[in-house]
Amino acid sequence: MDVQFARRMDLFQAGIFNVLDDKKKELERTGRKVYNLSIGTPDFQPAPHVMEALSQAALRPENYKYALTELPALLDAVQSWYRRRYGVELARDEIMTVYGSQEGLTHIGLAVCDPGDAVLVPNPGYPIFEMGPFLCGAKPVYYDLLPENGYLPDLDAIDPDTARAAKMMVVSYPANPVCVAAPDWFYEKLIAFAKRYNILILHDNAYSDIIYDGRVGGSFLRFPGAKEVGVEYNSLSKTYNLTGARISFVVGNRAVVQKFRTLRSQIDYGIFLPVQHAAIAALNGPQDGVERQRQAYEARRDALCGGFRSIGWDVPDSQGSMFVWAPLPKGYENSVEFCFELLERTGLLCTPGSAFGTLGKGHVRFALVQPPEVMAEIVEAVKQSGIVEN
Repeated sequence: MDVQFARRMDLFQAGIFNVLDDKKKELERTGRKVYNLSIGTPDFQPAPHVMEALSQAALRPENYKYALTELPALLDAVQSWYRRRYGVELARDEIMTVYGSQEGLTHIGLAVCDPGDAVLVPNPGYPIFEMGPFLCGAKPVYYDLLPENGYLPDLDAIDPDTARAAKMMVVSYPANPVCVAAPDWFYEKLIAFAKRYNILILHDNAYSDIIYDGRVGGSFLRFPGAKEVGVEYNSLSKTYNLTGARISFVVGNRAVVQKFRTLRSQIDYGIFLPVQHAAIAALNGPQDGVERQRQAYEARRDALCGGFRSIGWDVPDSQGSMFVWAPLPKGYENSVEFCFELLERTGLLCTPGSAFGTLGKGHVRFALVQPPEVMAEIVEAVKQSGIVEN
């Protein structure tokens, strides 16, 4: 049978993560040590009380039925956590669960956009920001994140006709991959921009608890007018290390949340109840582990970024997220070629910046998934390789 696949599949090639993983395995088969800083999968464990809550809930047969919606206790936990953590009040009908922010960002366009509608997405940016609009038939329109602007969008530079045509805008700070946090004035300006052009803001807030140098991670929704123009995604994956459990929240604009809920009721039967119980335990339980983990990430960042600078590679400190965004060393221009050469010469595996958009091509991204002592080994391996010119 000659199956004729959808034309959209022509855009899906072997992902760079798969290609790099194949090269990693090839080196490992020869006995080489590989330091994998490519994928941002936390190496920290969930808190014992969270795993216990999930385990106990999984032993109850009634928890294997369709959930259909959120447990009342989970909605209470989200309300309480947002109030304590951000000073934001949420009504129950301003909260819904999704199977991770990636799934939620992929599908929300189906509830908001018609085919051909424009969606403003960052360049560089996390790939799902552009893939979600594309899969629902909308048109991704890129706004630049440039170092000279502190990797913030220049809202005044967006063409008014482009802004008027846009249905949604995806914003994410602390930002993956560029690793910067946004100041308060930016959110105030963003809300005014969204009101002026009637644009729905989707704020991905995955890293507000992984932020450095005394900065305070906040919520888009704590600014006046935010609920009028947007929703926020908040994930338990990175803060509580529940990546495989797949649970995130979409909170904010009531009309958007309820319309998105209607859409998802046609394709989903609710988050597995034991996972909901784990989320309740995470949100309501002790939070001291979150701060200890943040400090551990900061120590890793210091070891990697400071270590690279000590050997002549000018890598700025990440302001937030579990990543580091590094310009290519002198003498290199192609991020993919540099990644393969770096892996071959040092055993260090990272992600080429071009995987995140055309403006990422002069950079690579490192994930902070090794302790400081291993980061020191990595710096020494890079130094000994001679790949960085002093």
